[in-house]
Amino acid sequence: MSARTGGGTAGTTGEPGLDGRLALVTGAGRGIGAAVVTALVERGARVLATDLGPEGIGELAERHPHQVTARTLDVTDAAAVEALVDDTETTLGALDVCVNVAGVLRMSDVVDLDHADWAATFAVNTNGVFHVSQAAARRMTARGRGSIVTVASNAGGIPRTGMAAYAASKAATVMFTKCLGLEVAGRGVRCNTVSPGSTLTDMQRGMWAAGDEDAAARRVIEGDPATYRTGIPLGRIAEPSDIADAVVFLASDRARHITLHDLYVDGGATLRA
Repeated sequence: MSARTGGGTAGTTGEPGLDGRLALVTGAGRGIGAAVVTALVERGARVLATDLGPEGIGELAERHPHQVTARTLDVTDAAAVEALVDDTETTLGALDVCVNVAGVLRMSDVVDLDHADWAATFAVNTNGVFHVSQAAARRMTARGRGSIVTVASNAGGIPRTGMAAYAASKAATVMFTKCLGLEVAGRGVRCNTVSPGSTLTDMQRGMWAAGDEDAAARRVIEGDPATYRTGIPLGRIAEPSDIADAVVFLASDRARHITLHDLYVDGGATLRA
């Protein structure tokens, strides 16, 4: 995590389209989600931070008691999502921003992939995004304003060995978000995705064998021809704050004429034109 996770809200600076606005963030307990919450708070936003468990989001609420409200949420439960969004609009105010970060990774070659792992991956990474985005979009379109940003993955745009379920779920999420964005554009709502590459999160570290983390990071940066994986041209693995900055930009009024866009934040790893 970056140095941004320091306590208090002193020093926050208003951001066009974010200062005083209310944002819902899923998967906010750690990693990219926690960095997004911190970045939004720094720009003056109020945040409803949600996650499956209370630990990480509770710490965020303690650190920013006037700007962060913590609520547990299972994004795979459509009824729970609808109830939370409804309660939020009643108690905290109208949602201006929705950020989908919640995600899971189940690694396996396709021939060995357990059906339950495939289903669980789509339940969170795709169905969860559908549930949350739909609930937010219904209310945003009625008001004629709003921004929905989904954190996808560069694996959604390039094949990866051992990651078929994850990559397919993220590709589906990107296309879903673009279709939603097309439908709601005329009613003042923007929908975009941010597709990170390798980022220093618990999910990334979970892909590495136990041992020297620096050596594992170097292998990612240098690439692995055996798995048809290029390295990272910028020569570094992203910090969660790098992804959060992209999310906050797309959520803000600085991106007011950007919608249906998939922004890759991967140091050039996918060599994407």
